[in-house]
Amino acid sequence: MGMSLVLPQGIAGARLAGWGGTLLGDALLFAGTFVRAAALPDLPRIVAVSEDAVPGTRVAEVTVSCSNASGSPNVTLHSIEPNHPFNPVAISTDPAAATTFHAEVTLRAGAELDAHRVNQYTLTLRAACPDEDEVEEQLFVRVTMGQVLHCDTPFASAEGDVVQVPADVAPWMPLYAVMPQRLGGLMYRLRNHNTPLTLTRQGLVLAPASGFDPSKDTQTFRLEIEVMDRHGHNCSGAVKVEVLPSRHPRVTFLEQQQAVMVPAGIGPLEVVTQVYASGDNVRYTILSPTAPTLFTIDEVTGEIRSTGQLEVARARLLIQAYNALHPADHATTVLNVTVQGTDRWAPSCIPAIFVSQVLETVSPGSTLVTLRCTDSTSTEGHLHYALEGPPSSRSHFHLEGPQLQVNTTLDYDSEATAAVGFQFTATIVVTAGGRPPRSTRVPVLVTVTPVNEFTPACPNGTTFTVPETAAFGRVVGHVVGTDRDYPPDSLEYSLDGGPSPAQPFSIDTRTGEIRVVGPLNSQQHKSYRLTVRLTDTHNDLDPAKRRSCLCNVVVHLQAVPDQVPVCTPEVQELRITAGSGDRQLVTCLACQGSPDSAALTYTIAGGNEDGRFRLEANTVFYLPNDLAEPRTFVLLVEVWGSPGGPRHSTVVALVVHVTPRSTPVPPSTTTQHKMLWKEPLVVTRLEAVWHPPVWFVAVLTVSGALLLAILGCIARSLLCSNRDPGKLLLGKSSGDVAEQKGDEEEQGCPHAGSLGQFDGRAQDPRTGRDYLFNSVTGARRWI
Repeated sequence: MGMSLVLPQGIAGARLAGWGGTLLGDALLFAGTFVRAAALPDLPRIVAVSEDAVPGTRVAEVTVSCSNASGSPNVTLHSIEPNHPFNPVAISTDPAAATTFHAEVTLRAGAELDAHRVNQYTLTLRAACPDEDEVEEQLFVRVTMGQVLHCDTPFASAEGDVVQVPADVAPWMPLYAVMPQRLGGLMYRLRNHNTPLTLTRQGLVLAPASGFDPSKDTQTFRLEIEVMDRHGHNCSGAVKVEVLPSRHPRVTFLEQQQAVMVPAGIGPLEVVTQVYASGDNVRYTILSPTAPTLFTIDEVTGEIRSTGQLEVARARLLIQAYNALHPADHATTVLNVTVQGTDRWAPSCIPAIFVSQVLETVSPGSTLVTLRCTDSTSTEGHLHYALEGPPSSRSHFHLEGPQLQVNTTLDYDSEATAAVGFQFTATIVVTAGGRPPRSTRVPVLVTVTPVNEFTPACPNGTTFTVPETAAFGRVVGHVVGTDRDYPPDSLEYSLDGGPSPAQPFSIDTRTGEIRVVGPLNSQQHKSYRLTVRLTDTHNDLDPAKRRSCLCNVVVHLQAVPDQVPVCTPEVQELRITAGSGDRQLVTCLACQGSPDSAALTYTIAGGNEDGRFRLEANTVFYLPNDLAEPRTFVLLVEVWGSPGGPRHSTVVALVVHVTPRSTPVPPSTTTQHKMLWKEPLVVTRLEAVWHPPVWFVAVLTVSGALLLAILGCIARSLLCSNRDPGKLLLGKSSGDVAEQKGDEEEQGCPHAGSLGQFDGRAQDPRTGRDYLFNSVTGARRWI
C-alpha cells in the first residue's frame, strides 16, 4: 500500500515552506507508519447570502478530503454567535472520487437574517475522517441587504392595522403613517377610493377636508394601500380608521323656531333680540337671507341688531350656530321678526331698568322688585310677564306676575357665582294683548354682595420642632388656616402677646410663617405654647365685620449639646529668647468648637508664675523681665465654648523654654515648635450656678445695711471714749503738768492719753494763768 500525506490548504504553504529533508524525515517516524488527517481544501473562504434568503437555502458547500474510503467523515459546525440560523452540516459523497465528500451548510427553519443586526457570521467547521486526525477551518458568511420590500406588521396582516380617532378631530389632521421611508424613494397608492380620507405621497392618512360628521355614531373606514420602491419591489397592507363619537357637547338650540315683535321706528344698530345655543366655542351666522338688509348678528354673543330705521315689515331669518373649532358641529333655528306699526303703543313700565345689590343671605322667595306697567288700550291685568336671559339667571330668579323673586340661594362663595362676576343679568318682557301683541323689555342687573358667614378654622395638631441653636429669623413652620368665605382662605395671622423674652417668636401676618426672633434655651423652656389668632379679611362689605379664632401652636426645643473644643496640637514645646520690648509673641492656639456655639474662651489655668505670660484671645504673649538664667515654664490653657450651661473644656499644655538674651543661643532665633504627641486629654468640668430668688437678695441687702450701721455706732463710741484722758490732763495743776512732762521727755515714751499734738501752751484752771512749755529744756515760763 502506498503512502500519502494530505494537509489542509489553508496551512499547507506555511507548513511546507520551512520544511527540508530533516522535517520530512521527522514526519515519517519509520517505514509503514505515517500521519493521516482529513482536509478542507475550500476553507477558509467568505460566502455571501442575502437577508431575503428563505429557510433551507444553501449557504455554502465545502469539500472534505479523506485518505481512505472506509467511511464518511464527521463534520460539525460551531459559531461564536448564540442561536445562529444554520442547520447541522449535511454530508454527501462525490461520485467521481470515493475519498472526497461534500459538506453542505443551509439555513434552518424559521431563520430570519437581518443585515442591520448581524452582517457576518463566523463558522468553524471541524472534520474528522475514520482513523484520521481532526482538522478545523473557518467559513465566513456575510449577510447582504435584501432586495425584497417588506411591509410592517400589523399593517401587512390580513386584518390590517387599526386606529381610533374622535369625531371632532380637526380637518387635514394626520391620522396614520403607513411606514417610515427608511429605504428611501417609496411610493404609496390607494387601492380603494370610496373613502373621504386622503393618502399623501409621504404615506400619511389625513382626515377629511371638512372633518367627520359628529352627529353620527361610530364610523369605520378601511384603506387598502400598496407600497412600492424604486426597484419595482412592492408590498401591500390595510389600515382601518374607527371614528368614535365626539366627547364635546354638541351645539344645540333650545327652540327650533322663535318669534319676536319689535315696534317700528327702531334706529340703526339697536338690539332687536338675542339667540342662544349651548355648546363649546359657539359662533353665530345668518344663513338666510344670504345678504340680509334689515338685520345683522353678532358672531360671538348672538345679538341681532337692526341695520337701519325699521318700518312695518316681516322677516324670516335662518340662523346657524356652530363650533368654531369644529365647524361640522352646528345647529340651526328659524327666527320670525315682525315690525309692528306705530298706531299702538307698547306697555310702559316703572322702573324701566332695574339695578340692585342683594346680600347673598337673601332667602328664596324674597321679592326684589315689583313692576308697575300700564297699557294705553288695556288694563294692567291683561299684561303678560316673561323672564329672558342666560340659564344661570333664569335658575336663580323667577316671576310671579309683575314681581321678580329669588328662586334659589344666591351663594357668593360658590364657583358658579364667581364665574359670572357675582352679577346676574336678565330681561323682563312685558307683553300686551292685541294683534299684533306689543311688548316692553325691562333690563335687570342684580349684583350679589358678600356676607361674612363662616369662622376661620384652625389646622389640626400644629406642632413644630426647632433646635435651640436656631439663628435669628429662622423659619419654624407655617400655620395654614382655612376659611370657606370668598375669597377662600383670605386670612391674617397674629401672635397673641407678640414677641417677647418669654415668647421669642413672630408670625407673618400674610403667610402664617413663624420665625425665631430671640434666643432659645432648652434648659429654661422645653417647649413654647403659642396662641395664633386667625382673622378673615375681605369677606364682607363692612370691613368691621370680621371673624377670628384662636389656634394653639406648640414649638418644641431640641437640645443641641455643645461639643468639646478640639485644639491642634494639644501639647506644644516652644523655645524663645527673651527680648527687650513690652511683650513678645509666643504662639497662637488653633482650636475649633461646635459650629453653632459661641466664640471660644481662653484662659491660663496654671503655670503662669509671676504673671510672666498674658493671653489675649487665642494668642499667648511673654512679658520680658530681667531673667538671669534659662528657665522652663509649663502653661495650662483652658478652652471652652458656650458660656451658659455645663462647661465642656479642653486643656492645652505649653512647654516654653525661655533663654536670656545674654545666654548663648543657637544661631536661629526663630521660635521652635516641637509637637509632643500623646493620647488626647479631655477635661470636663461642670460648674453649678445658683440663681437666688428675689426675696433672698432683699433680706441679705437689708441685713448688710443693718450690720454696717451697728459697726458704725460701735466705732463712734470708741472714738469718743479715747478723747476723755486729754481733758483730765488739763485738769491737773501746772506744776504737776510740768513735772510730768519733764519725766516723760526724759523717759522717751509718750503718755498713753496724749493722743493729739501738744503746742506747748496751757492754762491753769485755778488761777487762769497761761504757761508756755519748752520741749527742749523742759523749762516752763508763764506769760
